[in-house]
Amino acid sequence: MLTYAILTFAAAALGGLVLASSVLRGKLAPWALSLAHAGLGAAGLVLTGLALLRAEAGGLVLALVVLVVAALGGFYLASIHLRGSVAPKAVVAIHAGAAVLGVVLLASAWAAVA
Repeated sequence: MLTYAILTFAAAALGGLVLASSVLRGKLAPWALSLAHAGLGAAGLVLTGLALLRAEAGGLVLALVVLVVAALGGFYLASIHLRGSVAPKAVVAIHAGAAVLGVVLLASAWAAVA
């Protein structure tokens, strides 16, 4: 389950890089890609939650908490996008940093059981 969660987050990260590059250029990101990014992130959260319920690895609680914080930042970014504005670069950086930290923690938990 953790392997699928990590792969799902990796796919979301690829979309996130494209979205962030749009913001860094001062342009609105493609809405369809934003939705795909959000869907992959949500799927990764569900998979991580299921792995936690199955007690597949220790350390998942912290990873899940950090990933939920990243998701909340993503909701905020989406609300800015819905208003037709380009998101502040600092908020995008914080969202990305939290997501990367969460995935690193998730991968660390995965490595502990592999």
